[in-house]
Amino acid sequence: MIDGLRNALKLPDLRRKLLYTILLLVIFRLASNIPVPGVNRAVLQDMLSSGEGVSQLFNLLDLLSGGAIANFSVLAAGVYPYVTASIVLQLLLPIFPKFEQMIKEDGEAGQRKMNQWTFYLTVPLAMLQAFGQIRGITYASGGQEILPNFGFGPGQVLPTITILITMTAGTMFAVWLGELITEQGIGNGLSLIIFGGIVSRVPQNLGQIWATDHIVGVLIFLVITTLTMLFIIYVQEGERRIKVQYGKRVRGMKVYGGGSTYIPLKVNTAGMIPLIFAQSILLFPAVLAQFFVGSSSQGIRDFAGVLMNFFSGSNPWYAPLYFLTVVGFTYFYTDVMVQQQNLPEMLQKQGGFIPGVRPGQKTRDYINNLYRRITLAGALFLGLIAVLPYIVGMFMRTNVMLVTSSGLLIVVGTVVDTMRQMEAQLLMRHYEGFLQ
Repeated sequence: MIDGLRNALKLPDLRRKLLYTILLLVIFRLASNIPVPGVNRAVLQDMLSSGEGVSQLFNLLDLLSGGAIANFSVLAAGVYPYVTASIVLQLLLPIFPKFEQMIKEDGEAGQRKMNQWTFYLTVPLAMLQAFGQIRGITYASGGQEILPNFGFGPGQVLPTITILITMTAGTMFAVWLGELITEQGIGNGLSLIIFGGIVSRVPQNLGQIWATDHIVGVLIFLVITTLTMLFIIYVQEGERRIKVQYGKRVRGMKVYGGGSTYIPLKVNTAGMIPLIFAQSILLFPAVLAQFFVGSSSQGIRDFAGVLMNFFSGSNPWYAPLYFLTVVGFTYFYTDVMVQQQNLPEMLQKQGGFIPGVRPGQKTRDYINNLYRRITLAGALFLGLIAVLPYIVGMFMRTNVMLVTSSGLLIVVGTVVDTMRQMEAQLLMRHYEGFLQ
């Protein structure tokens, strides 16, 4: 791997891509330290350091945003509105077959149109997330105003609109940086943006663990992090291979086709999507409750507070509910992905067949049954990854991890994907790859 990296740095165009990617990540990290105008940093720090109730939720979001919430940066919402928009559109396409067919028939033009729709949906989602974050932090801080001029009272409308537009622009700026990395750098830009935010908090988290549990706590968390990474790699790379036979075709005096290959069915086809989607669904009641915490009715305020506390992660029933939601969405999203791939039709067009299985509906049923069986392992794996911080918190005095287990899943997936792209670049130039 070290030799591969050394060879990559020797190639001018690949070295330029690497340096360009690093430069854009540095720009993102610098921008994440620019606070929203007028923010009360003292109130924000008091809320995040309390470690109770809703503050645990914002500490998690702060970890995934790379400290952008602790600074209440213009990038506090990160790229998650864009990720949510892309997931929503991807899940809605099968419901509207005409749109799905239009995108498939138009090819690259259809994909560009899909990207435009994603950007359009990102803007209102970013505004809603910014509004919800401000309201939620105000509630978590006991009613102290993190932004004194935020609201819709006399003299507050213009500052409020300015703040929401600023935070939405921050999200779109982060998405733009990710697109630049994807087009002109190395790796998936959005994944690298999230990756940079996650790993940037590791030194600070390490210091907090040292202050609470000293050297024993640090060693325990290092062991837990290493074992979790090995477990993630093992499951992520796991696959079930289906043998496929291709028939021979005779054209004139020549014979085409023949031979056999295999279709790799991933144990975790859904990747990180079920975790993100489950978190979005479980956060939705808390987001709605944020709009009612300032109600004039005591009963409504109390009910909104109960909802926010339950869905903040501090309630003991939240972890089992989170686990079941992740498992359910893993099956749901995997089924959607399998239907979009349409493997039986693709095999039939290419003249391939699974030995012992008839083409058409029998092949479809065979592949679907295999997917449902192997998805059980992937669903339980993602569920365990989701609730691992809660399990560790039962045995440790600190609720801080070096990197959350869901964050580790992003980190490992991003690193492996980036290394594979670098390997492909090296192999095109006749260098030996460094991923076995």
